[in-house]
Amino acid sequence: MGVLASCVAPVVVNPYPVSPLATGAGVRVAVVDSGVDATLPQLKGRVAGGRDLLAGRPACAGHGTAVASSIVAVAPGVTIVAVRVSDGDPGDRAGIGRVAEGIRWAAGHASVINISLVVGVDDPRVRSAVAFALARGVVVVAAVGNDAGRPGMYPAAYPGVIGVGAVLTSGEAASFSPAGPHTDLLAAGDAGTSFAAAFVSGTVALLRERFPRLTPARVEDRLVATSDRTRRLNPARALAEGTSRSLTAGHPSETFAYGVSEVPARRRALWFAGAGAGLGVSAAVVGAALVRGRRRRWRAAG
Repeated sequence: MGVLASCVAPVVVNPYPVSPLATGAGVRVAVVDSGVDATLPQLKGRVAGGRDLLAGRPACAGHGTAVASSIVAVAPGVTIVAVRVSDGDPGDRAGIGRVAEGIRWAAGHASVINISLVVGVDDPRVRSAVAFALARGVVVVAAVGNDAGRPGMYPAAYPGVIGVGAVLTSGEAASFSPAGPHTDLLAAGDAGTSFAAAFVSGTVALLRERFPRLTPARVEDRLVATSDRTRRLNPARALAEGTSRSLTAGHPSETFAYGVSEVPARRRALWFAGAGAGLGVSAAVVGAALVRGRRRRWRAAG
């Protein structure tokens, strides 16, 4: 099965207010996706470096641009590193190798990697690239996919990766979002788990600025421990709480070691009531990406 990443950029609204405690300044987040249009207003000055593993193919920046915009909406001081690995063609089997190469390259150029695409098989190249990134101290965040019947999509299913599912800001369950042992957190994702993952990556960037010594495992621990009992992301609490040892006060039945009795609770993926309104990814900005996409005949994955 090929890599799935839509080239169509939906309108995404950020429900998480910008934190006064951190902006993500000095933190580099690699967006392993379909490319990023750095000329759009909210991304100007926020995109630096990057790599294009599809040189020669038409640009398809709609999806990756919306993902990057979502990250910047949460962490306005962050630097985006665009790693283009997909043109949105679900039949492109060679794309899996590019995903692995993109992750491995990103591990040397960013401290957070956002992967808002899914691979339907446990590919050893992708597994190795993820392990390489984690060993370098890079936090890896991945969407769990938009097919509730397939909860084991990669790279979200790999150990150490923060797998992110979606919930609706209306307070309803996201019927498309898989629930299972690989969904570590839930975040607002009316337009799909791609954007739920982006909001988590933005929050991770804030944590990396505020608590630069946290390992990837401790970053995940903090996010999980400061979430509610349905694993709803709470950026404000994740940033405002003290040391990781004190975080267990909010979840007295849980520990950061996550013994056998805690694992089922850690992995639950239920519905969540959306947070209040915050900064939005403007319809005009995303609309611009759509117009450019149509002109260049980009096509969305099915």
